[in-house]
Amino acid sequence: METGRKLLGRQRQVLFSFFLLSLFLAGAVELRRYSVVEETEGNSFVTNLAKDLGLGQRELSRRGIRVVSKGNKLRLQLNQKTGDLLVNEKLDREELCGHTEPCVLRFQVLLESPLEFFQAELQVIDINDHSPEFLGREMLLKISESSAPGTAFPLKKAQDMDVGPNNIENYVLSPNSYFRVLTRKGSDGGKYPELVQDKALDREEEAELSLTLTAQDGGSPPRSGTAQVHIEVVDTNDNAPEFEQPLYRVQIPEDSPIGFLVVVVSATDVDIGINAEISYSLFQASEDISKTFEINPLTGEIRLMDQLDFEKIQSYEVNVEAKDTGSFAGKCTVLIQVLDMNDHAPEITMSALTNSIPENSYETVVAVFSVSDLDSGENGKINCFIQDEHLPFLLKSSSENFYTLLTESPLDRESRSEYNITITVTDLGTPKLKTQHNITVLVSDVNDNAPTFTQTSYTLFVPENNSPALHIGSVSATDRDSGINAQVTYSLLPPPHPHPGLASLVSINADTGQLFALRALDYEALRAFDFRVGATDRGSPALSSEALVRVRVLDANDNAPFVLYPLQNASAPCTELLPRAADAGYLLTKVVAVDADAGQNAWLSYQLLKATEPGLFSVWAHNGEVRTARPPGERDAPKHRLLVLVRDHGEPPLSASVTLHVLLVDGFSQPYLPAPEAAPERARPDSLTVYLVVALAAVSSLFLCSLLLFVALRLCGRSGPAARGRCSAPEGPFAGHLVDVSGTGTLSHSYQYEVCLRGGSGTSEFTFLKPILPNIQGHSTGPEMEEKLNCRNDLDFSIQLK
Repeated sequence: METGRKLLGRQRQVLFSFFLLSLFLAGAVELRRYSVVEETEGNSFVTNLAKDLGLGQRELSRRGIRVVSKGNKLRLQLNQKTGDLLVNEKLDREELCGHTEPCVLRFQVLLESPLEFFQAELQVIDINDHSPEFLGREMLLKISESSAPGTAFPLKKAQDMDVGPNNIENYVLSPNSYFRVLTRKGSDGGKYPELVQDKALDREEEAELSLTLTAQDGGSPPRSGTAQVHIEVVDTNDNAPEFEQPLYRVQIPEDSPIGFLVVVVSATDVDIGINAEISYSLFQASEDISKTFEINPLTGEIRLMDQLDFEKIQSYEVNVEAKDTGSFAGKCTVLIQVLDMNDHAPEITMSALTNSIPENSYETVVAVFSVSDLDSGENGKINCFIQDEHLPFLLKSSSENFYTLLTESPLDRESRSEYNITITVTDLGTPKLKTQHNITVLVSDVNDNAPTFTQTSYTLFVPENNSPALHIGSVSATDRDSGINAQVTYSLLPPPHPHPGLASLVSINADTGQLFALRALDYEALRAFDFRVGATDRGSPALSSEALVRVRVLDANDNAPFVLYPLQNASAPCTELLPRAADAGYLLTKVVAVDADAGQNAWLSYQLLKATEPGLFSVWAHNGEVRTARPPGERDAPKHRLLVLVRDHGEPPLSASVTLHVLLVDGFSQPYLPAPEAAPERARPDSLTVYLVVALAAVSSLFLCSLLLFVALRLCGRSGPAARGRCSAPEGPFAGHLVDVSGTGTLSHSYQYEVCLRGGSGTSEFTFLKPILPNIQGHSTGPEMEEKLNCRNDLDFSIQLK
């Protein structure tokens, strides 16, 4: 019972398998064909399989549709939702199928639930995207002048990667009087040109002809390719070799061994003697044919040189040319149908070798060697060359199989100091065997590069009052040479103009190029100086270069402000007169000070430190003007003492102070001078009268001089600086050299000022423009200074009225 059940189960399984197989066969019989044009962009629509199979979208998703391809790369993709079949990449028909037509890609459509197969194929339709091309752009034909009209001469055919109507359609020959071209169709369906003679040739009339052969395809638009046909007319040997049959058909298995005899072609020549000797060669051989077959030039035996591959190429069309010694040839075609299926390397012998070559030498012999190959024929012929053609070396063949390796151009060690040369020797056999030999060439140095500074000029900044032997900077030069030719020494070059103090200012380390200041520098005495340094190598002859070094001395705040006015060390202090009727803002006087430093260290500010009556006077911080802060009152003391501080903006700041004495008067004609407290009864009225007379005379003289000077300047300065609103420069002993710097580096303390008196000013105030500083040693003034500088009217000013 149990055995019967098992037998029944097995019968059911067999019946079910036969049922599935019948379904598979039923679905596989139905073949669906689609097409797409080559070079179509990826993701292009081919068809909708859901519509082709009559499936709805829900049924399509339920049944699980897939596209599979056997043995080929799947170049299609299926949208599972919509059933659209797309091309997933651009298709090239020539790459996929070559010359096979039609170009069909087979695939299967699989429905998984229930299982169902559909066979389908996609045909790639050719487009005209290739032009005809001749393997040789030039053809040479030698035709006897005795050749009769109507004689046909096969020509090299063109090749077109396209197929069908896009392949070669016809051949056209340039207009001439002797020849025309016919388009013939070969056994493989390809078309080849045949040159037909229309008129008898006469070598004495025209010995050579040059014609243009054009191959045109049938595409739209058509494409074409050209080749030049050179015809040489000869007047000897008027019979060409003729083959026993124009067409040979051969079938050989795919697995035929190398050296297998394919066929023997035979040609005869009705001529006799040397003109009847025939040599055979492959004619119009493509790359594939040249690698696969060879022919014996004496016997006409065609043998295999390489393995055949039926899956790649199924047939060959080999053209054989039989040529006699008179340069006439006959041709035949061998159609080889593939049914289904290369010991000695060249040797190099070195005769002479030089491993080191000095740079800048031309055509120097590096090596002499010979090459040899134990093979014979094409396999024994040798080709020798340098592997890297960009190297500055060349090979010269001095005699048979002897070569000389030379430098092609002068070598530069700084660009490249070592060369690895690979000499390759190959034979002309198939496949080619080769031997390589490596030669290392070192380039020795020649002193042909001068030292080069990293900068053409250097700028160094040194603070003044530096310590002696201070390292202030370095210069650096490099030399592209090597060894002793690259060793650099530094030196100070003599200036073009004599500068006796340069050697006492700086020095240079000959080995490192470090620069040192030999003594302390003073900004006020020497603000900058330049010098040149040289770099010399130790080659022979020595080469050198130079660079400019600029040294800039940085100012330090080492000079305190100096008060020019009022002068503090005079024999008698100056007293400023202030009318009691003066208004607020009345200009009493101006404190004038200078600073020998520069920049921020010379910026001065003024400050009122102490005053008898603090609220009565004010000092302007930027110009030092002392003005009344309010009108003087009756209760204000007649005498006032002001202490003004002058400070620079250096770090740390330096300052100086000046004391002003102010006397309040009721009027310049009746000044009020209180009697001394010790003996008021002894005050003499005659002294006050003398003061009033002197003051009146001084004011009158000053006014008259100012008026005369104003008129003179207005008359003579209309076209000069005064007409443009500028103060004229002072003349006298200070012209052209207004500032004298002493050897101690401090600013001299005798000064001359340019002052502009502004006309129309209510206060007739002075505008101090700039100091002009002659050379006076020390800070103290002598008797001559005291005589010349008497309060405010005896100062040495150059005044210009505006």
